[in-house]
Amino acid sequence: MSQKTNQKHILFRYGLITILILLFSGTISYKLFSTTVIHADDWNRKAMREMQRVDTILPERGEILSDDGSILATNLRFYTVRLDFRAERFMESRYREALDSIADSLAVHFPKRDKAAWYAHLQKPLNTDPAKRPRAFLVLNNLSFADLQLLRTFPFFNIKNPNRNGMTVESVLKRSNPYGDMARRSVGGVGQTAECAEIHGISGLEKALDSLLYGVPGIAKKIPLTKNIVNWTDIPPTPGYSLRTTIDINLQDIVENELNRVLDSCSADWGCAILMEVKTGDIKAISNLERNADGTDYIEALNYAVVGFEPGSVVKPISMMIALEDGLVSNLEEMIPIGSSWAYAGGRPITDSHYNSALRVREVIEQSSNIGMARIITRGYDKNPKAFVERLRSIGFLDPMHTGIAGERTPYFNPEPSRVDLSRMCYGYASQIPPIYTLSIYNAIANGGKYVRPRLVSGLHTENFDSVIPVSYIRERICSEENARKMQYMLRQVVWGDHGTGRSLKSDKVALAGKTGTCYSVDPATRQYNTARKRLAFCGFFPADNPKYSCMVLTFYPKRNMFGAASTSGQVMRNIALKMYSRGMLDNASDYTAGAGESHRAMLYGSTDANRHKSIRKAAGITQEVHPATPRKMPSGTVPSVRGLGIRDAIVALEKAGFNVAVTGSGYVRSQLPAEGTLATPGTRVTLALAP
Repeated sequence: MSQKTNQKHILFRYGLITILILLFSGTISYKLFSTTVIHADDWNRKAMREMQRVDTILPERGEILSDDGSILATNLRFYTVRLDFRAERFMESRYREALDSIADSLAVHFPKRDKAAWYAHLQKPLNTDPAKRPRAFLVLNNLSFADLQLLRTFPFFNIKNPNRNGMTVESVLKRSNPYGDMARRSVGGVGQTAECAEIHGISGLEKALDSLLYGVPGIAKKIPLTKNIVNWTDIPPTPGYSLRTTIDINLQDIVENELNRVLDSCSADWGCAILMEVKTGDIKAISNLERNADGTDYIEALNYAVVGFEPGSVVKPISMMIALEDGLVSNLEEMIPIGSSWAYAGGRPITDSHYNSALRVREVIEQSSNIGMARIITRGYDKNPKAFVERLRSIGFLDPMHTGIAGERTPYFNPEPSRVDLSRMCYGYASQIPPIYTLSIYNAIANGGKYVRPRLVSGLHTENFDSVIPVSYIRERICSEENARKMQYMLRQVVWGDHGTGRSLKSDKVALAGKTGTCYSVDPATRQYNTARKRLAFCGFFPADNPKYSCMVLTFYPKRNMFGAASTSGQVMRNIALKMYSRGMLDNASDYTAGAGESHRAMLYGSTDANRHKSIRKAAGITQEVHPATPRKMPSGTVPSVRGLGIRDAIVALEKAGFNVAVTGSGYVRSQLPAEGTLATPGTRVTLALAP
């Protein structure tokens, strides 16, 4: 009985299994019939849609190069290494045996962790349930190809079968800057935006010239092969252009270091420096530094070169140039009444930082007189202040420059200015001017009046294409050559004149010309001018008598040691010029051998430059002027003047006249005792006080 019962149970099971197999087979048959007959059209339409789907092939982004071809930004492939602890044939026992060796190798070559930390990190997945171990455990990321190859030589990682060691490698192209933070804000960065998931430029040149750098995407379509449907490149992508910039790596290094040094010395909030070649407008270096959030050092900052600020007194030479061109002044010896203040058009009286009863026209820039500049400009524009803004527009000063720097803004002046606005605009208030625009006018003055366009890009390059972008001009000329020489003279006197606001910047190696500028900034809390929060500027060119480079430096809110425009921003420019001179970058021989001092001075004030300076004086209407680096001749038996000379030249001049010399400080001669012209017998001691 039991045997028959067992047979029934077995037969029942076989029958049940048979029914299930038949049902399953029927389902498959139905699905097959449904797919190939009933819903064939639907599946065909889906297949056609898939076959017609077009994928975008991203192009390779172009490189950004310096003026000598050095790479400032390029595309590099980086790798991420992970371990799959649930790989089908993962060799756990071998992994455990090699764990100590792996940790040791990683600690030596990738010291982000020590050996103990690496060991704990790599062992952690083994402490979990095998069924829950990670399938993408991160080992290292951002590896170069060389690092990846090195990792493949380590114990366990050297197993070639990825199914045995669980090693997976992901790669991605990333934008890399080989020179780190150098000119970072000008070169710019890339990334995704809220509008687009693709990688595009988001700052600097990367953004401004993204359409050239990005290239043209390609198109891939789906095609059926024997075993699979694959992407087929229909239209290949076109790589982006590589851009050759005007940046000189050596000059960029000098500018960044000198700006950083002065900012650190005076504990300023931020600073900006731009160095430009006079003849071409090529921006050779540009640096923007701001104090790090932790207050320990300075890092690359917002590109202040293209942000508008009230410029302060550095705008006075622009106003004076217009006054010369418009005939508001012609005789530079004309006396302008100054006094303690000047009330104009019912506004708050205009004052100067120091008192003068009157100044010659040529001394208004030298001594930075607000009153003098306002009196001159209001001569011609008092009845129509708007015409002054239109005059600035006529020389191209308000035009977009298209330098290649992202975020570039044009100067802002009230299009309907009042008379009070006019009197303020002409000496640096009631306006917003980006530093690059101010520098462009000084560069034009140094260039004899030719208004060359500042630029950061000099050429484009691809595999089959190479072009050079020619020098261009905003205006062929913004002033006559004669008036440019007059302005060169006045800017030179700011440094070399007896009362120049930048006279502390004298150097017997490189003669500077330029203008200081101080402007109070608005306190964000009170919305009022804060006299402590100063923007200090110096803009000019060098060498003064044969300009090769123009430069502008802006320093914001110094808090110690140095608080003047000359001692902060001016000192940055002076240091840049001297560093370039010491490296022979100003067409000079960079040697300091015996007698070199005389050859240096001959280079600066030799026959060519002396004749040039004479022509400047003649154009300015100055018949006689003692050269700042030449000892003044005094009657016999009196102490000669050596103010403004370097220590070597001063000692030679005094000892030649028969006097003994005592020196305090370093730099150039700031004062002397007894004073020049004092009657004194040979052998008298003359004490010289030197300052940088």
